[in-house]
Amino acid sequence: MQVIGRLGKDCVVNTVNGKNVINFSVAHSEKFKDSQGTLQERTIWVECAYWTDRTAIAQYLTKGTQVFAEGNPDVKAYSRQDNSPGASITLRVREVQLLGSKNDSTGNTGGYSAGNNAATNSTVPSNEMSEAVDDLPF
Repeated sequence: MQVIGRLGKDCVVNTVNGKNVINFSVAHSEKFKDSQGTLQERTIWVECAYWTDRTAIAQYLTKGTQVFAEGNPDVKAYSRQDNSPGASITLRVREVQLLGSKNDSTGNTGGYSAGNNAATNSTVPSNEMSEAVDDLPF
């Protein structure tokens, strides 16, 4: 499962049985038109657990940051206080990428990316790239 959204609060780093886990909540919003053609918006909250030794990303997982997270989903049913049924979505994260922050007008945060793979993707921050590149292949 893949989810793109903004964090609702700063992440929390915990140690469970000697392993690090970063917990964070992602609000995934989508816009759609209902049967009358009225534009609607629906937000789904996904609770994420990222088990990793690469906890350096935690400092960037703050409220309002837009992220891409991919992993294995789990749906849990529960009863609300009024005894009505409810469900929650949790994601055991394999990979997380920072996409931007609320304060970032360009949408670039430097492209920090972390995954459970040995090869971690990262990109050069846009402010460190040279202004003119004449040898582009297109």
